Amino acid sequence: MMTALTARKRRIFDIIQIGNDGDWPSRMFDAVSIIMILCNLFIAIFETFDSSAPFLPMLNMLELITVIGFTVEYALRIWTAEYLYPSLSRGRAVFRYVTSFNGIVDLLSCAPYYLPVFFPAGVVAFRMFRIIRILRLFRINAYYDALNVISDVIKGKKDQLLSSIFIIFILMIASSLCMYSLEHEVQPDVFQNAFSGFWWAVSTLLTVGYGDIYPITIPGRIFGIAITFLGVGMVAIPTGILSAGFVEQYTRLKSMNDYSMEADISFVSLNIPKDHPWAGKQVRELPLPPGLILAVIQRKDDVVVPRGNTCIREGDRIVLGAEGYHDHVGITLKEITLRERHPWTGCMIKQLDISRQTLIVMVKRNGKILIPSGSLKLKAGDLIVLYSRKHMTDTQDGEM
Repeated sequence: MMTALTARKRRIFDIIQIGNDGDWPSRMFDAVSIIMILCNLFIAIFETFDSSAPFLPMLNMLELITVIGFTVEYALRIWTAEYLYPSLSRGRAVFRYVTSFNGIVDLLSCAPYYLPVFFPAGVVAFRMFRIIRILRLFRINAYYDALNVISDVIKGKKDQLLSSIFIIFILMIASSLCMYSLEHEVQPDVFQNAFSGFWWAVSTLLTVGYGDIYPITIPGRIFGIAITFLGVGMVAIPTGILSAGFVEQYTRLKSMNDYSMEADISFVSLNIPKDHPWAGKQVRELPLPPGLILAVIQRKDDVVVPRGNTCIREGDRIVLGAEGYHDHVGITLKEITLRERHPWTGCMIKQLDISRQTLIVMVKRNGKILIPSGSLKLKAGDLIVLYSRKHMTDTQDGEM
């Protein structure tokens, strides 16, 4: 049985995670987190204006409140880390969270604020480190699925992006060496070494040139024109890759809804009464066999879309789905319901004119399961499950 402390700890974990529509405390926590992140961004920008001087006490108080909020959240996430990584031990789960990207961002969101207390001599330097709190903006990406498209596109196109960046880098090195060879004798103070040519190549390929370094010889200017044209095309390659990635991603999402292959899925519902072994467990912890999915959770008047960290509660009604049976040899299971005028109605199973490769597996009558035998007489309303190795042209799914 789950103790009160364990239940409260699990509930806190559910609240500080991304909430669903039916869990208003969790949604409220998400909203407060976003507001604190935006407040920190506003403070970081507004402090750079001279007109912010009269408001500094209020800004410092607001910053203190948000930092305390970030600190409390960080402590709660460490406390509930074992639910974030249920397959790991308590210590390893905490270590995994602390060393993860989100854990590091959470730590840097609040730690620089407290460092001057322990190291007063470094107040100015630590205040610069507090700008790292802006990294917490990455947290907003988790609250909105639309923002996840950016990371999905970059991950999906990382190989193409790395290839294009490598080509640009090689072109920069070659251009810097060539321009150094063409301009060094005429401008020894400007093109002093290959690094000077590299700075020119970067500013030319990625922009239109900074203007501090430029060729003055005829061969150098011709080469510069060629590099400028190449730069326009080379910079357009990553842009085109990302643009194509966005189009593919949205097309894929649309195709999943509009053009996906249909498959027969059967659904069953299951109530979670008191003391049910699944009560209090997360979805990822349920011992579901492969091929069986948890589709939705009906919780009172709300419908909850299950996620890995969604907790099953007492009184929930869960809907399980499984794909229709099929395999490579053509074995199928078909379900038919007999009507009054069906030719099988009133006949015994041994009298049926069916293929040898077709078997009646089960007969359901008035809510009862009947084991089929040769002398069993079929009646109108019977639900029959057929096992067959070929398609039956004289039957169809549903009522007959």
